[in-house]
Amino acid sequence: MKNIALSLAVLMALSASVFCQTKTKEKEKAAVPAAVKSAFTKSYPGVKAKWEKEKGKEAFEAEFEKDDKDMSVVYSAKGELLETEVEIAVSELPAAVSTYVATHHKGAKIKEAAKITDAKGTITYEAEVKGHDLFFDANGNPLKSK
Repeated sequence: MKNIALSLAVLMALSASVFCQTKTKEKEKAAVPAAVKSAFTKSYPGVKAKWEKEKGKEAFEAEFEKDDKDMSVVYSAKGELLETEVEIAVSELPAAVSTYVATHHKGAKIKEAAKITDAKGTITYEAEVKGHDLFFDANGNPLKSK
């Protein structure tokens, strides 16, 4: 009898936990402003995205796949496009990026690459090396790392 009561208590606790997690995820989705969702739908009709609020900013990022490429876009809370990031082949990076990585990260390989375009049209590149994101300007000069 004690085992049945204990089992019921555990089941109730697990059910409550799942319900709370579902509600939290729904709140996170609901937190994306209508203007942001509308701007995204206008630019990418029929595309499903995973939304995330940018840490410390009033901005929202949508991650999705389009034309067999991973992409993301960042919008302000008002629905203004702030930046677009598109996965690219490592070979599409400026040559200076490969030279920099070979010199400063001996033996390391670039695992992933992306082209980032901000709202003003400024292009930067991202290269993932040893689990770190390295950023470069349009000419391949290093900017910062994450």
